[in-house]
Amino acid sequence: QVQVVESGGGLVQAGGSLRLSCAASGLTLSSYVVGWFRQVPGKDREFVARMIWSGTARSYSDSVKGRFTISRDNAKNTVSLQMNSLKPEDTAVYYCAKGRGPYSSEYPEENEFDLWGQGTQVTVST
Repeated sequence: QVQVVESGGGLVQAGGSLRLSCAASGLTLSSYVVGWFRQVPGKDREFVARMIWSGTARSYSDSVKGRFTISRDNAKNTVSLQMNSLKPEDTAVYYCAKGRGPYSSEYPEENEFDLWGQGTQVTVST
């Protein structure tokens, strides 16, 4: 079955860190751009970070730049999102998504991705 599955969410205090992981099965993630998005109830899903297939280009939303880092482990067929200096406003369900090809725009829209995980909840307390 072709799928991506997120893990690593949880409850953390403001200023803390979490590492999210996106594991793929039935496909090779290193051939695609991979993105992380997040969504809070009542709001649209928003872009967080993305990395193209080669890992040579990454981009982040302004709200997480300097605090979050996206990375790949091709041997494990995973993509991770290291989140540091977490803020209460980072609270959301985080989604991993596989792109339609090896590239995406620098600040991609959801329709540039065609395979989504089920999401993992991140809650940052004050």
